[in-house]
Amino acid sequence: MFQYTDSPWIRRLVIGGRSHVLCDRRRPGLSMEYLEAFALWIRRNCFNEKFRRHAVWGLAGISMLGSLVKEQWPLPDSYLNNKKNVLNVYFVKVSWGWTFLSLLPFIALTSYVATRNLGTVFRRLSALLVGTMVWFTCTQFFMMIENYTGTCYNSSMVLELRTEHTDKRSCVTSGGFWDGFDISGHSFLLPYCTLMILEETAVVHIVRFEKSWQKHLINALTLSLAFLVFVWVFMFFCTAIYFHDFFQKLLGTSFGILGWYVTYRRWYLTPYSPGLPPRFTAKEGKRGYSK
Repeated sequence: MFQYTDSPWIRRLVIGGRSHVLCDRRRPGLSMEYLEAFALWIRRNCFNEKFRRHAVWGLAGISMLGSLVKEQWPLPDSYLNNKKNVLNVYFVKVSWGWTFLSLLPFIALTSYVATRNLGTVFRRLSALLVGTMVWFTCTQFFMMIENYTGTCYNSSMVLELRTEHTDKRSCVTSGGFWDGFDISGHSFLLPYCTLMILEETAVVHIVRFEKSWQKHLINALTLSLAFLVFVWVFMFFCTAIYFHDFFQKLLGTSFGILGWYVTYRRWYLTPYSPGLPPRFTAKEGKRGYSK
């Protein structure tokens, strides 16, 4: 049971008989203490090395098992397989935009505090440009494949050919139905965004913020990135159990994982790259910065 209580000095939220302080005017920093505690829990339990190391296998497993459920035990329609649901319309369809805008201040602040070097900050921010190129190139390739393999029909129910339309855009604009091999863009982008966030948040374990505003900002950004990871993984699961066929999702997921692997596990280890975020180096047993 939820109950909200108020007083001139303290605002509380009572849940199941237990009182939780939301705001104490006698202690203005109390809400910031709760923010920091929650962010610390996220760093320890989600943005850690073990979670990051196993995330790729977890995402691959979600794709495989979800596809198996869809093929063998189809689930009834629900709000989640409605393409107009809130999470899909306002988050997933612009998932790269959310990821880009959340990581931009996070990378800039953590890189500057760790190195005090503006050149390194801009170098690390170029990882977002690389991510944008990966997103754009792959989605354009998927559209090209769908156009090349597709055919225009009157509708999904009336499969009467409309030979005057040779691409999806003109077919759909005229009210037709385009049937082609549609590699799942959601299965590509959601794992890619998730893995990129997990890589970039590795820095939170070694950067120490001297100024309170920096600490509060990074805590807020940490929570926002954790929220995005939750939404991306949840909607990736929904995609796996409700949409596309097995090979469309398999290819989409493979492209997402490959995009992460080529950049963060190969290219970013070389000198001429955006580099990896600051992290502990196993050899030195101390903080290091990838160059």
